[in-house]
Amino acid sequence: MRNFPLYELTLTTRRLTLRLPTLVELDELADLTRGGVFSAGPTPFYSDWTNAGADQVARGVILHHWRKLSAWSPDNWELPLCVFRDGEVVGSQVVKGTGFAVTREVRTGSWLGLPHQRQGIGTEMRAAVLAFAFEYLGAVTARSGAFTDNHASAAVSAKLGYRDDGVRRQVVDGALRECQFYRLNLDAFASPVDLTVDRLEACRHLFGADPGEAT
Repeated sequence: MRNFPLYELTLTTRRLTLRLPTLVELDELADLTRGGVFSAGPTPFYSDWTNAGADQVARGVILHHWRKLSAWSPDNWELPLCVFRDGEVVGSQVVKGTGFAVTREVRTGSWLGLPHQRQGIGTEMRAAVLAFAFEYLGAVTARSGAFTDNHASAAVSAKLGYRDDGVRRQVVDGALRECQFYRLNLDAFASPVDLTVDRLEACRHLFGADPGEAT
């Protein structure tokens, strides 16, 4: 797509492909929520987007995806990648930046369908966007966060070398939750994945990334 080349950007690891989905694939991503995206208990997400009927949650995935792309600017962007394993949609991995040309900082977020959890996919897909940010866009810092009872997310952060970056209190769905934040600097990141990135040059400017910063 000449006028929105982000649709040509593809990240590939040994098991996974991350890219923007087609309309059919976006529908499949939305349907994945019908089987659940977390086990019983409090939501692991900062908003209560899963606290609705199945149709509304699925539709919300699609609308959220479109909102993020329609609001894109080089100074404030959020790339909602669809994650595929052997051609099957398994989840969503987001990487985002605000004032990236100056801050060189990204943040990440993700979710997986329940059938695809506990297989190392969450670690691999976050590692993929971290390698993309650090090695291809020239990021120097990445941040993430998870509620203190989200042990799976905390384990992924620990595997990838993040350090604790403070705890904050917030209200989600009317209840008080504590969120542990994490920070990962470029010099502490040792990528556990071999990443291939296709068609970046056509859309590098959309990230506010200077070509001279790429490695």
